[in-house]
Formats: sequence, structure tokens, C-alpha cells
Amino acid sequence: MKYLHTMVRVSDLDASLAFYCDALGLQVLSRRESEQGRFTLVFLAAPGDEQAQVELTFNWDPEVYTGGRNFGHLAYAVKDIYATCAHLQSKGVTILRPPRDGRMAFIRSPDNISIELLQEGAPLPPQEPWAGMPNTGTW
Repeated sequence: MKYLHTMVRVSDLDASLAFYCDALGLQVLSRRESEQGRFTLVFLAAPGDEQAQVELTFNWDPEVYTGGRNFGHLAYAVKDIYATCAHLQSKGVTILRPPRDGRMAFIRSPDNISIELLQEGAPLPPQEPWAGMPNTGTW
């Protein structure tokens, strides 16, 4: 058995690509449109880690998606959690669970997919503004 990918449905493909690629830093591996099936699939991965893929599925006919607790979150290791969170904030992303401990943060995609960011290696020393920042919403 081999892990292939995780699929998430998105309601606005452009907004999702801006979030996952421009803000989070994932790269598009492939894109396929199905005229007959009326959907677009875009496969993404972190640079240098094409084995762990996320499939964005955009159905052309509008649907309302509701989140279920049965899907927890996507998780990515980052080299500097503080720099990553600052970059995401500069792109308009709300840091829902700030990296107060220098180890973990949570954000959400435009379709409310929860994404955990984990510091690669040992936690960084606590640093402001993150150490004193409260949680926002849920993740």
C-alpha cells in the first residue's frame, strides 16, 4: 500500500490556489479539467516533497460544503514557524492558533480546511508578538 493524496473540495478555485500556492507555498504538480464531469482537479505539494499531495477538487456547479469533525486537518513542517506565520499574515491569512510555544500554529483555507503548521526540529524560543497573541476562532 502507498499513500497517494488527500482530496479537499473547494468552492473558489482561484481563491484556493492563491491561499495554497501564493500564501502557503505549495506548488501545482498537475491540473486536469473534465468537461463531461464538470470539475477541475489540481494536485499540489510542498516544494521537494511531491509524495505528500493535496488534491483540490473544484466542481463547476455550485455546492455548499459543510465541514465535518471526521476530517481533522492537513499538517506541514516549516523551517521557521514565526517567519511562516508572518508571511501568511502579510497575505491576509488569519493565524487562528498562534505559535505561542514556538512549535505549532493553525490556519484555515478559504473553504475552512484546518491546516496545522509545525516547527521543524526543536521548538523556537517564545517570541512576540506570537507569545502573547490569543487564539482566534476555531481550528
